[in-house]
Amino acid sequence: MIVPNTPAVEIENLVKRFDNFTAVDNVSLTVNRGEIFGFLGPNGAGKSTTIRILCGLLRPTAGRAMVGGHDVYTQAEQVRQTIGYMSQKFSLYEDLTVGENIGFFSGVYGVPREVRAARKQEILKMAGLEEQERVITGVLPGGWKQRLALGCAIVHEPPILFLDEPTSGVDPMARRVFWDLIYDLSQRRHTIFVTTHYMDEAEYCHRLALMYRGRIIAEGTPAQVKRGEASMENAFVARIEEEEAKAS
Repeated sequence: MIVPNTPAVEIENLVKRFDNFTAVDNVSLTVNRGEIFGFLGPNGAGKSTTIRILCGLLRPTAGRAMVGGHDVYTQAEQVRQTIGYMSQKFSLYEDLTVGENIGFFSGVYGVPREVRAARKQEILKMAGLEEQERVITGVLPGGWKQRLALGCAIVHEPPILFLDEPTSGVDPMARRVFWDLIYDLSQRRHTIFVTTHYMDEAEYCHRLALMYRGRIIAEGTPAQVKRGEASMENAFVARIEEEEAKAS
């Protein structure tokens, strides 16, 4: 459960090093409850490393990270009970049916047995997979696997959801449908922390941060980050050029 009167996510001077490489370099940010917060940047910027720290999958080198009011290092079990996590590889068992995958993750996340059947039907309806319950997951198109993976990640109704590159490798129509599902979750007061390298997806977020070489180089609403630029991509390139000029 979330500790009352605390942000959904709070990071202060977070650092993660791998030998001589700094993947996350002194990152600080706060995500409010019910927000869709976008973490944007190119591949290798440090987005996935940050999200894995927040999910308790990696230990930070320095700094502090709180999720739902719980410290990710000293209270990892409380963090895991508070969150749902969806990786870019979807984490599904492709030799199981759609229904069997939902049932498996219901057990993993500790959904009470007496409500599992009802939750399965809710997830199937949310994902538009009511007619696919007995279909082997491995034969599903990418967009359907994506929606199933999201359903499995929220089967236990977590208040905070981490999505790591969830739209990678799916077509534009599937991406749009997926973001409709994210909006619906946000309206039901779930907090969504999503990483992506698609700059156009920034417009779907309430607030966002641009990450480059392990550091946050811009943060705010989409309009604030764009600063009058024609597109988020143009804004990102402009911010990178500013950072490179500072370093030279």
